[in-house]
Amino acid sequence: MAMADSSGTRTMECIAYKAGYKYQLKENYVIQIEIRPASDIDTEYLALTNAGTLTVKKGYAWDGPSGPTIDTLNFMRGSLVHDALYQLMRERHIDGDRYRETADRLLQTICKEDGMNSLRAWWVYQGVRFGGGPAADPANDKPLIRAPEGCQ
Repeated sequence: MAMADSSGTRTMECIAYKAGYKYQLKENYVIQIEIRPASDIDTEYLALTNAGTLTVKKGYAWDGPSGPTIDTLNFMRGSLVHDALYQLMRERHIDGDRYRETADRLLQTICKEDGMNSLRAWWVYQGVRFGGGPAADPANDKPLIRAPEGCQ
């Protein structure tokens, strides 16, 4: 709804968002992982303790499995955890050089735990090893977009 200023003229209302997401978590998800930061991390949607407890909070949005693949049920949990860890790398909460391969192996492990066959899980791992680097790079954080045109 547009607002009216004191003269009765409608003023523009703006929204701010980030594009590129397909899924939104409806309940907190907690998993124990091998990544242990020096101190606890707690952001709006992600928390990672120095004991390795990763909490992906309700409302977290992610793009699901990336690349030339199919979003299957045995890929969703792995993609959630992997995207969360890559976001922590992009935001410089954890060191991508140190933890990227661990995150990629965890994706492979979770997919296999969830019923993905070993060959496909291996290809998933190879895909993120080959093409995933930019997604963990802080220079590639998703930009904030404002709409409609003219919003600051």
